[in-house]
Amino acid sequence: MTINCGGQLIDISVPVVMGIMNLSPDSFYDGGKINDETSLLQQAERMLEEGASMLDLGGMSSRPGAVLINEEDELKRVLPAIIAIRKHFPEALLSIDTIRAKVAEEACLAGATIVNDISAGRLDEAMLETVAKHRAVFIAMHMKGMPADMQIQPEYLNVLNEVMDFFTERIATCRKAGIMNIVIDPGFGFGKNVVHNFMLLRNLRLFHEFNLPVMAGLSRKSMIGMVLGVTPDKALNGTTSAQTIALLNGVNLLRVHDVKEAVEVVKIVQATFP
Repeated sequence: MTINCGGQLIDISVPVVMGIMNLSPDSFYDGGKINDETSLLQQAERMLEEGASMLDLGGMSSRPGAVLINEEDELKRVLPAIIAIRKHFPEALLSIDTIRAKVAEEACLAGATIVNDISAGRLDEAMLETVAKHRAVFIAMHMKGMPADMQIQPEYLNVLNEVMDFFTERIATCRKAGIMNIVIDPGFGFGKNVVHNFMLLRNLRLFHEFNLPVMAGLSRKSMIGMVLGVTPDKALNGTTSAQTIALLNGVNLLRVHDVKEAVEVVKIVQATFP
């Protein structure tokens, strides 16, 4: 299985790792760590050296309770970062984490080849057209509600069925818009409680019925902290365990804060089940 990133075919038959680069000061785990070009390039270099296949840059926090910033501020955070990384690491594959078509447009013009949208194109009617125009890879995530309210008693009759139905509709809509490269993400922690999250985790293999790559963003999430009774800074071991389960269920991409550890997880799972 491959994905086409700006004309470059990326083999994901062996799972790959996407490094998270938060450019907002209020992200739930590492907000504020990147505060100038030096720290930006240092983190990009470290993640690439540790084995990240792509870097995901986001200028707006989507943690539970987060309030959306305006488009201008989001652009001010992400565009200089994309330009700087492209200048110093021209071979790096870059993803823009945004819900806004204008931000996706400018990011793609600056060199991003992946658009990672937590709303799967539902919050900006121009998003799908923009992604299709740039022939970008589109990561479509399931989210119930908005970041500001998504974790206030989320309810489902059957979370697995509802998320599967969501992707049936979204994939068809993306295809109709002309998007050929689609990755699906069940959206751990986005409008789901602990029971919902672990139901999805143990049934991840079912999402392969769509014949599309599946991404899991489990890194230091509250679902792990709530089970272990730890804060995000103490949740690396739990993250590794959850990522192992995801890989055993056929996940193709891991979106992570800790690249080295995730790459090692992939290697151990591959050595066990080549």
